[in-house]
Amino acid sequence: MRYTPSVTHYVESSGLPADVYSAKCPTREVLDHIAGKWTVLIVDALAERTLRYTELRRRIEGISQKMLTQTLRQLEADGFVTRTAYPTVPPQVEYTLTPLGHSLRSPIAALREWVEAHINDIERARQSR
Repeated sequence: MRYTPSVTHYVESSGLPADVYSAKCPTREVLDHIAGKWTVLIVDALAERTLRYTELRRRIEGISQKMLTQTLRQLEADGFVTRTAYPTVPPQVEYTLTPLGHSLRSPIAALREWVEAHINDIERARQSR
């Protein structure tokens, strides 16, 4: 049985219903962007406060400079993050969540909290295979 939302949202550019299960719907691409691990970690880190690029890189262990830059650019293009560059030497750049980005805070925090709460159950399941 296919999921049917209680409220139908429409894609303004096409007038068609938003349907993440449809390969042609732009919601699929947005879901891909916001469901990525680096996006989740960046949005969660920026939920705390505005951060400079180097602060974000230090906060998110294991992210490469390339992935951080690429993910921040995509978040900015999608309207989730605002980038502010200051004309200093060396250049200083800050990132902050937009109102749209702030709307992701609760679902992302809930996902992080769920993973942290259930990691032991998941590890036990993996070990029992």
